[in-house]
Amino acid sequence: MSVKRTSLWIEGTTRTGKTTQLVREFCDWVENKRQDKITSSVQSVTQNLASSVLIFSANDDNRRRLADRLSLAVNGSYPIHCKTPIGWMRDEINLFWPLLFEELSLKAQFPLLLRPETEQFLATQLWRFFCTTQERSHLNHSGVVLTGNSEFRFIRQTLDLLQLAGASGIMVEHIPYILEHGLEAGEHFLEELNNSQREETVLPQLRGDFILAWQDWCLKRGFLTYGLIYTLYWRYLLPLPQYQHHLITRYQGIFADDLDDYPGITKDLFQFFLDHNAFGVFTYNPDGQVRLGLNADPDYLYQLSSHCQLKILSNYPRIQSDYGDLIVQLSTNPLSVESLPDCFTSIQTISRAELLRNTANFIVDTIKNKQINPEDVAIIAPGLDEIARYTFIEILSAANIPIKPLNEQRSLISFPLVKALLTILGLVYPGLGDCFRGDDIAQMLTTLTYNADQTMAIIDPVRAGLIADSCYEVKLKTPQLLPIETYPRWDRIGHQATAAYHRLVDWIKETKKQVNQEQFLSPMIVLDKAIQDLIETQYKLSYQQLSALRELTETTQHFWEIDRRLRQYDPNPKSRQETLMEFIQLLQRGTITANPRPMYYLGQEPGYVTLATIFQYRSLRTSHRWQFWLDISSNLWEKGGASVLFCAPLFLREWSGRTLTPEDEFEADQARLKRILRDLLGRVEEKVIFCHSDLSVKGTEQTGSLLTLVNGSQEIELIMNNKK
Repeated sequence: MSVKRTSLWIEGTTRTGKTTQLVREFCDWVENKRQDKITSSVQSVTQNLASSVLIFSANDDNRRRLADRLSLAVNGSYPIHCKTPIGWMRDEINLFWPLLFEELSLKAQFPLLLRPETEQFLATQLWRFFCTTQERSHLNHSGVVLTGNSEFRFIRQTLDLLQLAGASGIMVEHIPYILEHGLEAGEHFLEELNNSQREETVLPQLRGDFILAWQDWCLKRGFLTYGLIYTLYWRYLLPLPQYQHHLITRYQGIFADDLDDYPGITKDLFQFFLDHNAFGVFTYNPDGQVRLGLNADPDYLYQLSSHCQLKILSNYPRIQSDYGDLIVQLSTNPLSVESLPDCFTSIQTISRAELLRNTANFIVDTIKNKQINPEDVAIIAPGLDEIARYTFIEILSAANIPIKPLNEQRSLISFPLVKALLTILGLVYPGLGDCFRGDDIAQMLTTLTYNADQTMAIIDPVRAGLIADSCYEVKLKTPQLLPIETYPRWDRIGHQATAAYHRLVDWIKETKKQVNQEQFLSPMIVLDKAIQDLIETQYKLSYQQLSALRELTETTQHFWEIDRRLRQYDPNPKSRQETLMEFIQLLQRGTITANPRPMYYLGQEPGYVTLATIFQYRSLRTSHRWQFWLDISSNLWEKGGASVLFCAPLFLREWSGRTLTPEDEFEADQARLKRILRDLLGRVEEKVIFCHSDLSVKGTEQTGSLLTLVNGSQEIELIMNNKK
């Protein structure tokens, strides 16, 4: 019998081998378990090992890579089940839902997870009802009137508060107190609405009341959100003796990578395991903390180190170890004029447009001259606007250099195929005339009438516009496509275009007839039929198009699952046409994006230039030979931006209860900037190129704190492609 092992805390900065050490410890633990059960059959040992260990990773990309590494390390001898913290908690909530609906006196029904955009949509409807109820009529006297973007932002922030509280293990009833005491001079959210007579305590209490109402509304209908998953897990499921018994008897090992990016409640879970003699291996990066501000609580998780044997790794990457302190010092000392070594160079221009072109052309030149390969290059920016994204993709693609934007959140409605399918729904179902214009009809005619070889549209844009102008009958209840002869000069449309138009009109009529005969009612079925009949037979679909169509069908299915559940509770449900109109308008607002599943490759992955925001690049936890730091003199490098949720510092376990001040925010920004610089330097092997323009995209002068890095670097002399 093997001796009980002490849990291990592996700490080190970026790329010091923490994950590699975790994999070794995992192999040792597996071998230890096999020795303990040497008399058991191979199959029973395999099944026992696969179910007795918990393996966690910070995000989905890292989860897949860690699972692959562990599987290779044990030669695929048993399946590796690696989860993110929220993914594992969601599975546990679903698995032990009967315990929860007994504990909370809920209706016995399987829970449905709301997507963020659906959560926002339903919460907005509940908010409007919430504000009109008699007991909330005092809101009218408080000046709390929200419309448009103000309403959207208020609700999004309020929902984020539920997620922050749940991830931290804080009761939602305490949210008003936290907001009142944590924000200097109360909230300033509604100042732009000139609510000067508003009491300072109204808004925090209002947020708290609405969160409780939203939580109760969701639980009664069996809906889950990420915030509710966190709350249900730490507050109701984890304390249950039956559930704790399951954890103790099932799991004997925990391996958690990048603990600095985990929510606070995972510390309580891991502490429970350690207190019950489970063996744990944890890795921690003090320069990481990428998700600090997005539910992570690294300082609270660090307390686990006192229960483990410490192992500090210090084999730093060269650039980080040699120049990390110097770069951090220069970034915090704007008066410094110290020169930087040759591994730091810069591209400098006056306008940002010129900077984007010069940077893209420089990358093309270095790749064409065989100095680097596409997979050696990463372009990293504090924020990627569409101009920058388009410029890099356009110039590099024109030079036949592959480029991949990380986690590209492209709106579904921006795909012509998706827009055409929604237009088809407007012609099949009644009552949707207000959702579409003649331009939408013309685009549909072009998009859905391609040749089978996809070389050109049978109905080109000019003909499509003429047909839409003459043959689209605009009616609110029954919009329709009229016969081609309605166009006075229909003979000029051409035989192929006329035949293609007739096929499309006949398909719409037949499908509309089937819908009216109630052979099927679900738009999911109509969309599936349209994809099969009108798209798959005509298109050689690209990976991006397939991803968009998959996301559209999954979104449609999700929306109608939610609608079906809502109809069980609403005595006066909306008409199906009204529901369909809401669905189409939700997509048209661009809030739903296509999120392609990651591609797996047999053998070596093809090389490409990586384009990412700082947050995306750090989350990926990869490295490159060359890094291009875009907009280096922008003050966005110093700000958390979208990676810090509203009031996130107030929901850290270390919050003392005192009011946060601008000085606190400044210190947090400076600490984040130092971590970013050290982390990025740890992920570069040879060269960092600072990309600076005197003027921002808005035409204002850029004087961020990292401008000193540009001043201390050697400027690159560019040889432009168009001047060769």
